[in-house]
Amino acid sequence: MQITAAQVKELRERTGAGMMECKKALTETGGDLEAAVEAMRKSGMAKADKKAGRVAAEGRVEIVSEGNKAVLVEINCETDFVGNDDNFRAFSAQCAQIALSSGAGDVEGLMAETVDGQTLEEQRTQLIAKVGENVQVRRFDRLQAEDALGFYQHGTRIGVVVSLKGGDEALAKDVAMHIAASKPVCVDESGVPQELLDKERAIFKAQAEESGKPENIIEKMIEGRIRKYLAEITLVGQPFVKDPDQTVAQLLDAKGASVTGFLRYEVGEGIEKKKENFAEEVMAQARGA
Repeated sequence: MQITAAQVKELRERTGAGMMECKKALTETGGDLEAAVEAMRKSGMAKADKKAGRVAAEGRVEIVSEGNKAVLVEINCETDFVGNDDNFRAFSAQCAQIALSSGAGDVEGLMAETVDGQTLEEQRTQLIAKVGENVQVRRFDRLQAEDALGFYQHGTRIGVVVSLKGGDEALAKDVAMHIAASKPVCVDESGVPQELLDKERAIFKAQAEESGKPENIIEKMIEGRIRKYLAEITLVGQPFVKDPDQTVAQLLDAKGASVTGFLRYEVGEGIEKKKENFAEEVMAQARGA
């Protein structure tokens, strides 16, 4: 049977796939639109399975808030090009909105949420078929503030949410900007993991012992370095980026505020990217030839 341009157009609008792929699906299903949609969804699943093992370390972070609650989400793809694609951006924004409004406790639960009759997981696999890259919703966290929430996004790659007790939104935004730039590990000393502190203390001790100084002096050297280390990794100990003459703790004290929590995501952090060596690749192909 003859497939009309109107049928192809409708299928493209339903699936977002290319014209030739839509025409082929309609031809194979005898012009049955619903059967073509189902076939293309199955095809999309197959493409998604093939791409699932590919490294997705690019993408974007999304921040969505409502009242005193906010969510930070990271969605990954393989290239900057797809990271800026309108379809990818729309999917990312929808994931963030659902993460805020739903009761999902983890990514698996989030992907099972339904929007317009489809789960987010189904939408993800269709997006993979559309953009031709692996797409992953990597993580999300929510944060609730007692008094003020602050947000800062550096492009689409770094996102920060901070909650304050006391203070106001302007202060919270300044602190969020500081967190984006200075990458603190935690708010204060109480949040530093003990294993991290023990590891650094062992390193400082080994370094100090090489000086040959007496044990009591070595202990003082270690404590001094630990204090310096804590000032570097804790939010309140760091010099405030907009005024390095005062620490973040001093800034907060002057405003009668304290930080009750923060979230900081950077796209791709902790993901091992594949390193391409094109010279070796060419040599290997030459040897094979």
